[in-house]
Amino acid sequence: MAKTPPPADTAPDAPTGAGKNRPTPTRAEQEAARKRPLVANTKEARARAKAELAAQRDKARIGMANGDERYLTPRDRGPQRRFARDYTDAGWHFGELVMPLLVIVILFALVPNSAVVFYAYVGLWVYILFVVADMAMLSRKVKKLAAAKWGDRREKGLGWYAAMRSVQMRFMRLPKPQVRRGEYPA
Repeated sequence: MAKTPPPADTAPDAPTGAGKNRPTPTRAEQEAARKRPLVANTKEARARAKAELAAQRDKARIGMANGDERYLTPRDRGPQRRFARDYTDAGWHFGELVMPLLVIVILFALVPNSAVVFYAYVGLWVYILFVVADMAMLSRKVKKLAAAKWGDRREKGLGWYAAMRSVQMRFMRLPKPQVRRGEYPA
């Protein structure tokens, strides 16, 4: 049997089997071929990435507001912090009304009568003393209850955490209150 010659349209430098039949690419050519953007540059890809990030942030924000441990900051995690939050949220505290009272004092400061302004500021400072006393009592109570419940394993800073939470208006607290007023934790 006679061998047939290869077709005429085949280029002589085209690969015909084993071997590469072409020059080795330079390092610069190899690097250029490997280059691609880390983040896709297309408009659709950017929009999709932005939408995914927004969805993740929404999920984390809702999880944090609901008190889901996975989404809480390290400051808010753990059963002892949850206990302090619940105990604080269950009661009424003077600190919750500091911001509205400050607005009222600012309005009184606009009155041209200096006696009214003076008594408004005195009243504010007296109220702040009540707030500080309430914070101190809450801090001691939370520390005492936590020590009774967890003993020597009680976390540091639990009283301060509860006191600082008591100064925030209830609807602005994060994580959101999980208990109603009067429902103190056991």
